[in-house]
Amino acid sequence: MTFADAAQAYRLAGKSTRFLDTLEAHWGDIRVMDITAGAIIAAANKIYPKAQNSTKNRHVIGPTQAVINHAAEMGLCNSIRVRRLKEAVKVKKPVTIEWLRAFMDQANPHLGALACFMFLTGARISEAIDVRWRDVDFEARRVLIRQSKISEERLAHMPAMLIVAMSNIQSNREPSEKVFKYSSRFTAEPQWQKAIERAGLEYLSFHCCRHGFATALLHKGVDPVTVAKLGGWASTQHVFKTYGHAMKDDRLTDIIVSDAI
Repeated sequence: MTFADAAQAYRLAGKSTRFLDTLEAHWGDIRVMDITAGAIIAAANKIYPKAQNSTKNRHVIGPTQAVINHAAEMGLCNSIRVRRLKEAVKVKKPVTIEWLRAFMDQANPHLGALACFMFLTGARISEAIDVRWRDVDFEARRVLIRQSKISEERLAHMPAMLIVAMSNIQSNREPSEKVFKYSSRFTAEPQWQKAIERAGLEYLSFHCCRHGFATALLHKGVDPVTVAKLGGWASTQHVFKTYGHAMKDDRLTDIIVSDAI
């Protein structure tokens, strides 16, 4: 079996194809049995020579391993294990509820609702923009989010603040119509920057809303397993590794003697 064969099987199974084109161009008709862990790491360094290890892991090492192991599950080849490259841990700046309110005051209703949606559901910008009115159930306070990164769907709860923001932009909408009027992140970006400037806020990206979702929940004591489930992260380990700083509070040791005080 060649990598191209394995990639085709991966596509037919409905798996994420986000990085497949680049990988197929690199591996082509190389036999899967000839692809070693070392070769995969070498490929990551060759394809993205100047990129950070996190990019190499996400764009090459992880997907290549996933394609091969999917074929292995079908009994077409042997599975493979690849040690990820060590990543530098950086504290990501999150959107806060105060930042969000100030932003919404200066943004148009659609943009404000979009920011609110990402912050309160943890949706990525691509996922938020793809939401249709048929996916929204105001009565049940649920919205269907198609998770682009892991090719799955999840139902997210809509807090009252989000329901109000989305209700303000609902006017004779067709079920198939997008909730937010933007065709892509690139059409929303210019207005995003202008709203931030008008509000006099520090620039935070779309993805910082997702960071804010995770950070706020962890600050409130919600465990990483639940946060990963609510926000659509593939693994609890990723949440803990990326947002573990939000759980660090040396005052927690007071809990040990709280009943004795």
